[in-house]
Amino acid sequence: MKKKLIKGNEAIAEAAIKAGCKLFFGYPITPSTEIVEYLSKHLPKAGGTLLQGEDEIASINMCYGAACTGARVMTASSSPGYSLKQEGLSYLAAAELPVVVVNINRTGPGLGGLGPCQSDYFQCTKGGGHGDYRLLVLAPSKGQEMYDYTLAAFDLADKYRNPVLILADGFLGQMMEPIVLKDRPDAELPVKDWVTDGCLGRAKRKIASYSLTNEIGEQNNLYWEGKYQAIREQEQRWEEFRTDDADYLIAAYGTCARIAKTVVLQARARGIKLGLVRPITLWPFPEKAFAPYRGKVKGVLTVELNTGQMIEDVRLALECSVPVSLHRRLGGMLPHEDEVLAALIQQFNIPLDREV
Repeated sequence: MKKKLIKGNEAIAEAAIKAGCKLFFGYPITPSTEIVEYLSKHLPKAGGTLLQGEDEIASINMCYGAACTGARVMTASSSPGYSLKQEGLSYLAAAELPVVVVNINRTGPGLGGLGPCQSDYFQCTKGGGHGDYRLLVLAPSKGQEMYDYTLAAFDLADKYRNPVLILADGFLGQMMEPIVLKDRPDAELPVKDWVTDGCLGRAKRKIASYSLTNEIGEQNNLYWEGKYQAIREQEQRWEEFRTDDADYLIAAYGTCARIAKTVVLQARARGIKLGLVRPITLWPFPEKAFAPYRGKVKGVLTVELNTGQMIEDVRLALECSVPVSLHRRLGGMLPHEDEVLAALIQQFNIPLDREV
């Protein structure tokens, strides 16, 4: 199959077209702007429509209305813009409307800067908006996954009637890599008999989220809780690298996971049995990936582009049975392999068999 050299953002946009996305509503913001630019040129050629909303709040609510028709809908933004979408995301989840959302994470807080960061982890995995709701969150670590996970996101959104988020940092969005532009794999998707198509009485239920009584409100929340529990059981995804005999683990996602693979190889060259567990779904967090290592490894180092956010989920997944430490860089800075390895050795006081 032929490969095409494109940016990660463009890979997401091309995958959306391949997945059958027909409607995009968004507002340009660095470092995600190429998604809007690419789709504005190519989506109309595929029979779709792109509309630049007056802001991110308008755009996410346009997604709500469009998703009610059953069309495949998408929006994209970066951290400050994603913050403005939170109320709309809560409404989408409550109304059970499938929409694919992209957040190309930049630094914060506030306007921050344009460099790569992972400081939106809490916001993206713990809800962000009001109420008890969840988004499925997929975290690619290379250009090909920016493409592949976008294809998967549309299917997951339809399967669970829930917003699905692609969370990547600015480095992945801007970096150019050769991508295989595969077609969307066949998936058995549910019939959308809930759409608002103008025919009175045909939809199984109205699309709404308001509870007129507390009793109905509790029933609704218990329903959503059961739905999210089913997703938690069925959709945990992760990758393991050199973990079979590992004494120590690195936990990292996105760009940090790319760096961590080299750290694993460098550590093993120095006699340290190190492995990597890379969460692919940040929600549901892959607790099943970490369960086998409870009390069995000597330490876990999370590598993050924030002050320490995913580390909390790692500790919970390991049930505090293993020491968990953090190495982080901030403000758009990326860690070097040597500094990550040095942090691992120092924080867990690892004796070395040999120097390189």
